[in-house]
Amino acid sequence: MANPVLIIVGSENDRERVAAACTVLDDAGVGYDCVVSSAHRNAEQTAQIAKDARKNGYQVVIAAAGLAAALPGAVAALTDLPVIGLPLDVGPLRGVDALYAIAQLPPGCPVGTVGIGNAKNAGLLAVRILGGRGGD
Repeated sequence: MANPVLIIVGSENDRERVAAACTVLDDAGVGYDCVVSSAHRNAEQTAQIAKDARKNGYQVVIAAAGLAAALPGAVAALTDLPVIGLPLDVGPLRGVDALYAIAQLPPGCPVGTVGIGNAKNAGLLAVRILGGRGGD
């Protein structure tokens, strides 16, 4: 059986920023895959990942993004799976721009948004969406 959670980050540097989500998923016994694919630099690849997510066995997507924060919305536009947006604490505004970009997506493009840099809550929310009892 495929891993139920897909974590997408826009750059290799962002892997460390989602580590707390990975730890939560590991502790809950929930499998995941973490891929690097930018909504800007790898638009076609990112679109294909999003379109194929359900077919590939995923049930929840965590999309982490900073600055322009296009990744969560781009993914949510191309899949019917639940998408959790994780705004990253980067750039001159320390993630506030990412938070607004993710939380203020237009109607029809739902993304559940956690706090800036709060990868732990992204992992916990994914566990709960899957029916687990994520918590401390």
